[in-house]
Amino acid sequence: MTNSDAPAVRIADLGKTYPGAASPALTGVSLSVARGEIVVLLGLSGSGKSTLLRHIDGLETPTTGSVEALGENVTALSGRALRALRGRIGFIFQQFELVGPSTVLENVLTGALSGLRGPRVGLMMYPRSLRERALGHLDRVGLLDRAYQRSDTLSGGQQQRVAIARALMQDPEILLADEPVASLDPESSSQVMGLIREIAAERGLTVVCSLHQVDLALSWGDRIVGLRAGEVVLDTPTGEISRETVMEIYGRVATSTSEFEAVAAELAEAREQVLQNELRRGSAERLARDTVNEEPA
Repeated sequence: MTNSDAPAVRIADLGKTYPGAASPALTGVSLSVARGEIVVLLGLSGSGKSTLLRHIDGLETPTTGSVEALGENVTALSGRALRALRGRIGFIFQQFELVGPSTVLENVLTGALSGLRGPRVGLMMYPRSLRERALGHLDRVGLLDRAYQRSDTLSGGQQQRVAIARALMQDPEILLADEPVASLDPESSSQVMGLIREIAAERGLTVVCSLHQVDLALSWGDRIVGLRAGEVVLDTPTGEISRETVMEIYGRVATSTSEFEAVAAELAEAREQVLQNELRRGSAERLARDTVNEEPA
């Protein structure tokens, strides 16, 4: 029986070194994620976020340390036991990982393959009950009307919604998301992240999501775990830290030219966003005043 009080994820002194690599991908990472918690792994490219997520799902084997998920020692699992655990963990990827020529509905149905035997080609190879569930998930993500459309004809934001529906087919207890909006425009990013948050709240899901956008991380997650060069440099609830503090930490730990440039670009992007918001607010206020002044006496 699963202990509901136990963390959904428990990582202890995790280290990962790839053969031939100049430096470790992860070093001494320890992390505990409570059930129902939404945690953001925040860091620049190459900080170890994706590698950490892949260890939770058993897609990577640690060099040192241990990883537990849903009460299971992930490192010790293989074969059927590992597949069973992965069936309880949904994974949303940055590049969607859809089969382009297949319909939206077929792509969603592949999320149920871990519970089926034998290959499945075509919609009629899936039980009716699964087809109905898949349609329900598509309705939840707002794409029911696109069920029989080719996946590669959808926009990026729509394709990521299909990927979310596919993950929901597993009825997961943990949802992992690896830079899920890195390929999307700001409006689509906001919609997709809002959808993930809503679904997590509805289902009581534990979510671990990697991001590099500081503002998005602060507004979206319950907690931020900052990574730099494979090490944890920050672990705090989002309500207890400001953007300025996060960026100060990133400024202190950046050591290479590329890292400094990445931090500078992030700050410039944030300043531009603030300026645009102020301009829009000013325009709205002027419009409101003009409208009042033009009203007949």
